[in-house]
Amino acid sequence: MESAPLADRLRPRLLAEVVGQDHLLGPQGVLTRMLDRGSLASLILWGPPGVGKTTIARLLAERAKLQFVQLSAVFSGVADLKRAFEQAAQRRAEGQGTLLFVDEIHRFNRAQQDGFLPVVENGTVTLVGATTENPSFALNGALLSRCQVLVLRRLDDAALNRLLDRAEAEAGRGLPVAPAARAVLCAMADGDGRYLLNMAEQLFALPDDTAPLDPAGLSDLLARRAALYDKDREEHYNLISALHKSLRGSDPDAALYWYARMLTGGEDPRYIARRLVRFAVEDIGLADPTALPQALAAWEAYERLGSPEGELAIAQAVLYLGTAPKSNAAYTALGEARRAARATGSLMPPAHILNAPTKLMKQLGYGAGYAYDHEAEDAFSGQDYFPDGLARQAFYRPRERGFEREVTKRLAYWSKLRQERRQ
Repeated sequence: MESAPLADRLRPRLLAEVVGQDHLLGPQGVLTRMLDRGSLASLILWGPPGVGKTTIARLLAERAKLQFVQLSAVFSGVADLKRAFEQAAQRRAEGQGTLLFVDEIHRFNRAQQDGFLPVVENGTVTLVGATTENPSFALNGALLSRCQVLVLRRLDDAALNRLLDRAEAEAGRGLPVAPAARAVLCAMADGDGRYLLNMAEQLFALPDDTAPLDPAGLSDLLARRAALYDKDREEHYNLISALHKSLRGSDPDAALYWYARMLTGGEDPRYIARRLVRFAVEDIGLADPTALPQALAAWEAYERLGSPEGELAIAQAVLYLGTAPKSNAAYTALGEARRAARATGSLMPPAHILNAPTKLMKQLGYGAGYAYDHEAEDAFSGQDYFPDGLARQAFYRPRERGFEREVTKRLAYWSKLRQERRQ
């Protein structure tokens, strides 16, 4: 064990030693209650790297007195699964249960995932799958319906410091870091306990007489862990959702943070610019009619400047949109108009607003009685432009915010004129 990596030497030997997952392993935790009842279900452990998924699975098998069998979806195929199932069936016949732990289970394709269904359903194995991907997207619905999904949390500072305390006890000496650098060390781990212990091991390898490192010296010595971000997976959608909702909540500082997180993760700024254009029309609309030109201008500026200069133009748009008055009146109006259009089918426009380019169309009354609004008083005729058989609808209801206050006044004025001129 002395030659094993520090993370392996400090691997918990009891479930009570697992840090940061009290919602699962505390006195009232889900797994604690399962074990107390003696009814361990098949599970999907969903969480980021380095939070204890493999360790928990191994200790669950020990507590439940099940044979622990581990497979990795990265290195295993159909033959490996079939062999594991056959061996589990043989153990079952001999009175021994099996906990089959499948790491990165989301990497199995749909057909391979379906292969688990009969052995899980008939109790040949208790399946514990580990995944860093959202099970809703990465796993078959049929498999999910037979397993309980448990979410493991990234390790907070308290949990990470407990790991560092254990590492120092194991090494018999303190880490050669100043208190401020210790906090930076935890931040560099980004919630990953395994990564934290690997960095600690590098620090313990320094000469015993090394002076305590300050934050700058620590950063020079160790590489900062890259933030978790996958441009075609769940984290991509989580961060753009956080950006969009921060803008909607008029919090430009939070929006700027999520924008920076996406850039740091390698996101294409064009994607962000496109989403800002969508936000301008969906969540601001006519409350600030210049929001859309601002978003489009930022997109165009980025296309002309590229990175990194063009990223500042997008940042400016983020700040503008975050501080603009908000209204989704246009968005909801279009939705209501679409529902009305689907419900009313093929109603024709009223005859008086139809063009009549032929003699026959004039004889049929096309265009008859049309009032040219520019010739009317106030350039408003008050005619009805909805189809015959459909009562007038009010789809657009502007908010009392920003420029839409003025729009509200105009609509109220025209509504008054419409009623007067129909009397």
